[in-house]
Amino acid sequence: MRYSLDQLETFSTIAHAGSFSAAARRLGKTQSTVSTAIANLEIDLGVALFDRSSRSPTLTEAGQRLLLEAELVLERCASLEAHAQALGDTIERKLTLAIEIPASALTEPLRAFAATFPHVDLDIRHPFHGDITTLVRDGSVDFGIGFSQPHYTRDLAFRQLGKLILVHVVSRDHPLARETTVDFGTLRQHRRLAFSAHSNTLPSTEYLASTQEWKAENYLVLLEMMRAGLGWTTLPRQLVRDGIARGEFVELQLTAYPHTDWLVGVDLIWAQSRVMGRAGTWLMDCLARHKVFELDRSGHPTTL
Repeated sequence: MRYSLDQLETFSTIAHAGSFSAAARRLGKTQSTVSTAIANLEIDLGVALFDRSSRSPTLTEAGQRLLLEAELVLERCASLEAHAQALGDTIERKLTLAIEIPASALTEPLRAFAATFPHVDLDIRHPFHGDITTLVRDGSVDFGIGFSQPHYTRDLAFRQLGKLILVHVVSRDHPLARETTVDFGTLRQHRRLAFSAHSNTLPSTEYLASTQEWKAENYLVLLEMMRAGLGWTTLPRQLVRDGIARGEFVELQLTAYPHTDWLVGVDLIWAQSRVMGRAGTWLMDCLARHKVFELDRSGHPTTL
């Protein structure tokens, strides 16, 4: 058998993309190149991996079983490359991170990094033009810290760092601010101001649909629109805690969740194939040990 890693990567990409043409676009190759790679892989393995009798290729039973083996090989190869790079002991001149949670939750590890690697620059980006997984996958950032997503593709790895609280808030002059409790039906009658990167992907967001919706790519923009009375929005509590305490904002009490906070996991996300030097490896390890938490409405710390 003389199959290549490129053929295994093509096999995995087709399985997840759903078609040869979609896989070709994702890999930056022609469809004929992708088709030839799979045909040769099937010859090398001696089995048919895809059923091509319908318009969209589907995995055969053998294909389903071998996909797991192929992806295990690809993951081990990525691990080998990362280990080899670490042994080279290189130190990056700059690291690029995407962070979509309040930076105050990461102050301690960033301060420790500054002390340990004072000459390594950090470029911290907010995922303005899409969610963090997109930036990590296309190599725009070295790794990211963001709210947990229900599914990650095989090429991404993650580790949960803790949990933060999201709250639904309005300005004190908004009509909803006068409501003691708010049900989903009432909520839908008012404009929703949503964070565009994951307005409908976080757990429970399916209940927050509204007949009117404005989106923004920045939490601070949402904050200012909410402050102006343009609608209600959902933000990390840490961003609005002081405004709520001053009476400037009002936290909506949803009837569906009378006794619980909306806890959302925070994940450290990186590409399986990303090769880190000593500074990047150190920072990822430091973040992995750092617990992200805050106090819930009962005064207890949120836990994993």
